[in-house]
Amino acid sequence: MNPVDLFTELLSYEFMVRALVTTVAAAAVCAVLSCWLVLVGWSLMGDAVSHAVLPGVVLAYILGLPFTVGALVAGVLAVVLIGGLRGTSRIKEDASIGIVFTSLFALGLVLISVTPSQTNLSHIVFGNVLGISPAEQLQICALAVVALTVMVLKRRDLTLYAFDPLHTQAIGLSPRALGALLLGLLAVTSVVALQVVGVVLVVAMLITPGATAHLLTDRFGVMLVLAPSMSVTCSVVGIYLSYWLDASPGGLVVLAHSAAFALAYLLSPAHGVLGGRLAARRRRSSESSSSVPPACPPTTTS
Repeated sequence: MNPVDLFTELLSYEFMVRALVTTVAAAAVCAVLSCWLVLVGWSLMGDAVSHAVLPGVVLAYILGLPFTVGALVAGVLAVVLIGGLRGTSRIKEDASIGIVFTSLFALGLVLISVTPSQTNLSHIVFGNVLGISPAEQLQICALAVVALTVMVLKRRDLTLYAFDPLHTQAIGLSPRALGALLLGLLAVTSVVALQVVGVVLVVAMLITPGATAHLLTDRFGVMLVLAPSMSVTCSVVGIYLSYWLDASPGGLVVLAHSAAFALAYLLSPAHGVLGGRLAARRRRSSESSSSVPPACPPTTTS
């Protein structure tokens, strides 16, 4: 088999094309959102919402509704519960997140165990991108387009909120409303990525691309372009590897993201462990060479 066939063979299978398109859509929207999540410090919130959608998905199956509807309702409910618990008690945010997401996730596991089903609901936990139907693909891509559109339209306000909430309020914007918008986008994107990598690994797609881009650049505008570009590339690589190796597509997509992060962590010119040291050594070498006084010209005697 020639190298071209290695890449085109996958495209001859309709279910693999659906998996590829769906994964790319999920990767793009999750990566863009991850840039703000990393700056705001909401990694744990992303983990909470991604796990909390599980009971909503199971209830949607019981009621005969699309999985995305149940997941979206459960994600919004988790956000409301976390905010309410934090705002009406002395419990801090991290404790509120831990209580809500573990409770809802446990409820989802119990519902799976007691629900008779011809569908393997454990796919929700671990992802089942190869089994996505055309209708489910349409729902996922539509949610991704809606979330991306909102993020593009509100990118300046969300960026200002991420960097300086006090200045956001000073110029007449509501930090509370922007925070709620960011949480709503988090719920939607968790639903988008749910069937690609599953509940357990959604947080990887919500955090790793932004963290990787944050190591590679200090400019947020560049970060918003770099993160989805890297995430889409890693997702395509993961899907192809899953086809060639006959392994879990969700797991390989996440491992590809992790590999990209590891390379950025080690080799980033500005913030990498090895790249930063090499750059500092080159700067010191350049400074030392420029500080050496020029040699005096030889004196002549008449």
